Amino acid sequence: MRVVLDTNVFVSAVFFSGLPGKILGAWRDGRITLVTTPEILEEYRRVGDYLRTRYEGVDLDPFLALAATEGFVVEDLKLPSQICEDPDDDKFLACALASGAKIIVSGDKHLLRATGWRGIEVLTPRKFLERNLEDS
Repeated sequence: MRVVLDTNVFVSAVFFSGLPGKILGAWRDGRITLVTTPEILEEYRRVGDYLRTRYEGVDLDPFLALAATEGFVVEDLKLPSQICEDPDDDKFLACALASGAKIIVSGDKHLLRATGWRGIEVLTPRKFLERNLEDS
């Protein structure tokens, strides 16, 4: 199953574990395929660099390297029109569209409101785990 992780989910998994950490664990175990783009990877890095200044000892770089080499990376795609209230969130929908992923995992309210666009479901980490990984 191809899954796009919003920045808040990917970075939270590395820095704070919790439910997002379980999702990254499912990727590590081969139960899901992480889908990303160069633009999304750059946003992961930018937010991770900021958090690294506040939480010493946490290194996002190995996770970024894995996402870039072991994830399913598609080219950045620009949508013909804005979909999300926050246009910066459209890159996650574009990634899902370009890769054929049907699920985006996010806690972002703007992305969550876009659920159903072109058959792409946007789920919170808890809802994603309950629906897709709880019994596996």
